[in-house]
Amino acid sequence: MKNIGIVCYPTFGGSGIVASELGKALSKQHQVHFISYKKPVRFDNSNQNMFFHKVNVPIYPLFEYPPYELALTTVIVEVVEKFNLDLIHVHYAIPHAYSAINAQAILSQKGIKIPIVTTLHGTDITLVGKSPSVISAVNYAINKSSLVTAVSESLRLDTLKYFSIKQKIRVIPNFIHLTQKERVPKKKKQKIITHISNFRPVKRVLDVIDVFNRVQSKIDSVLIFIGDGPDLINAKKSVQEKKISDKVIFLGKSNKIEDVLKQSDLFLLPSESESFGLVALEAMSFGVPVISTNSGGIVDLVKNGITGYACNVGDVEKMSLHAIEILSNEKLHNKMCLASYDLAKQYDVNCILPMYEQCYNELY
Repeated sequence: MKNIGIVCYPTFGGSGIVASELGKALSKQHQVHFISYKKPVRFDNSNQNMFFHKVNVPIYPLFEYPPYELALTTVIVEVVEKFNLDLIHVHYAIPHAYSAINAQAILSQKGIKIPIVTTLHGTDITLVGKSPSVISAVNYAINKSSLVTAVSESLRLDTLKYFSIKQKIRVIPNFIHLTQKERVPKKKKQKIITHISNFRPVKRVLDVIDVFNRVQSKIDSVLIFIGDGPDLINAKKSVQEKKISDKVIFLGKSNKIEDVLKQSDLFLLPSESESFGLVALEAMSFGVPVISTNSGGIVDLVKNGITGYACNVGDVEKMSLHAIEILSNEKLHNKMCLASYDLAKQYDVNCILPMYEQCYNELY
């Protein structure tokens, strides 16, 4: 049994969910120590091999912005020393990898060697990381990591394109815990279309509404939104302006995602870019076809005419036509439901976990 530290964001985003599920899977054979400013969304309080260490950020009038990176570095050092960790696995380059590398340097001065595995998830590279204000720090953190992984080949190539990386980057895809043993049959008159996200501009939630508005004019359907974020207000305004409030449900942040996906007939994800598209994979694990854009690693999941359709960013007309095609053709819909579920099975945690364990074993 090893002692493994995991540093992640505790939010509903893909990186936080993957980190949580990875920790839960590892805890069957190892002790796993989560380090963050609050418990990850899927932290299992009943698991005796899972531990949480809170990062408390000091508040002082001199600091216009709380120094989270410094506080995180300090907690990593403390946890490594106190619990004799064998490895730190950080999810997200900024600030987690950067803080972990600094903690590694501090520990080295004390005669303690600790390897750092950094997993790149997407916006830490394609959005935040490219900013001139942090690009040198991202380069430093990635190149100083003991081992680096990316969640898709698309993200690996983006990282090599935008940064001066000397490290080898291994592709280990995101995964799901496949609880649904059989595909859920979907036979009902009114169709359910779903979108789940953090409602950031990159998710293009207004495109979701535009697509649904066209679909609902042809097919009896409802749209369910799950999530919260900066574009939520604009989304609600758009729904009111289109006079479809009676057909659109906003659930906010919810722990009932599985219940909704079990009943869903189609999932919409028209993002500007998706480095992997974990939420789409979760939908597919319940036999739900996906309509997405063709930007980023999500094309590994959304196969045109098989598990759904991947369209150009902003092409709501084509997305709408494909949605209507899928929902109006029962034979095609059933075929796509089955193909989506079959593909999702390839990304079950039991298939992906050994890839991470192999990386760990190289560093112990």
